[in-house]
Amino acid sequence: MVFVGGPRQVGKTTLSKAIATSFPLSSYLLWDNPNDRKSILKAEWPSQRSLIILDELHKYLRWKTWIKGQYDKYLDHLRFIVTGSARLDVYRKGGDSLQGRYHYYRLHPFSLGEAQNSSLKQTPFKELNFHETFHTKDLQSLFRFGGFPEPFFSQSEKEWRRWQKERQERVLREDVRDLEHIKDISLLHVLSDLLIERVGSPLSLNALREDLEVSHKAVSHWVEIFEKLYFAFLIRPFTHKKTRSLKKEPKAYLWDWSLVVDEGARFENMIASHLLKLCHFLEDTEGYAMQLFYLRDRDKREVDFLVTCKNKPWFAVEAKLSDETPSPALSYYQERLQIPFVYQVTFNGKRDFQKNAIRVMPASTFLSALP
Repeated sequence: MVFVGGPRQVGKTTLSKAIATSFPLSSYLLWDNPNDRKSILKAEWPSQRSLIILDELHKYLRWKTWIKGQYDKYLDHLRFIVTGSARLDVYRKGGDSLQGRYHYYRLHPFSLGEAQNSSLKQTPFKELNFHETFHTKDLQSLFRFGGFPEPFFSQSEKEWRRWQKERQERVLREDVRDLEHIKDISLLHVLSDLLIERVGSPLSLNALREDLEVSHKAVSHWVEIFEKLYFAFLIRPFTHKKTRSLKKEPKAYLWDWSLVVDEGARFENMIASHLLKLCHFLEDTEGYAMQLFYLRDRDKREVDFLVTCKNKPWFAVEAKLSDETPSPALSYYQERLQIPFVYQVTFNGKRDFQKNAIRVMPASTFLSALP
């Protein structure tokens, strides 16, 4: 059994239908369709070996118990692919265990490597492999329109604005309504605006609570909802006794970085999204224990990103719009934490060079290494 979780707008449904088309003995059923919903609940499956694709099944309250029963009953001749626009790993917090019965894959927006149809294998604790030449046109398009298929391929400001409006309605009204009981949706709109403004900065839940005039518990729960629905993701500080690290405040980033107005924060968000995709890819396909952190200590020395495997540093990244002067914080943390590789990535930079142990390179080169 395979679980595929990801934002509704990354083409998850299109992928499901494409898989169904590729396999003659397969069925595609969408929970949102009334007729398909009846067929799902009846569980009348083919008697021969078949592939069953169930889209948006997580909207069924008892979906975890139901799919476990179907899998165990028809294990000999049926295979299931379950896709959803919310996190399908939330079953870990309760309900029947599906351990050993599934593989979970997270579907991300387009990366630069995907946009240019390139693929390079990366192995934890080895230096990243880069393409020698990489065109920057797709980088500019990703930076402006984000990695979701419709706005990225349309390359139209008007279509981007329309798509954003429709996406906000789907996420904040339809998806929230299906998964959570929130009385005042308007406050979620306000929270989404606040998260967009604070991308790349330490996120204080207490400050959000004051701005929204709600309880700490409520705002914490709402941020969790945004994580579940692939609107935002949090990166937490890496803690280590040698660096007097901060231990609490995470940073928030968006799955759709095109919403971020400030170009520096948007570029940082785009790098964060690519690095998270690398971590998820290595976890989901190779089984590595990957995590993405940021570095910041009480003396306010900060590095944007640290990628770890089994909680051991692999490489660190500092994102800059134009500054090619190696960051002192990179050198500081590399020495203290023994980070094997450190990179300073520039959006507008053209040079690829190394000073001391820091490699400074254009974003088009760095992102060519990521899936």
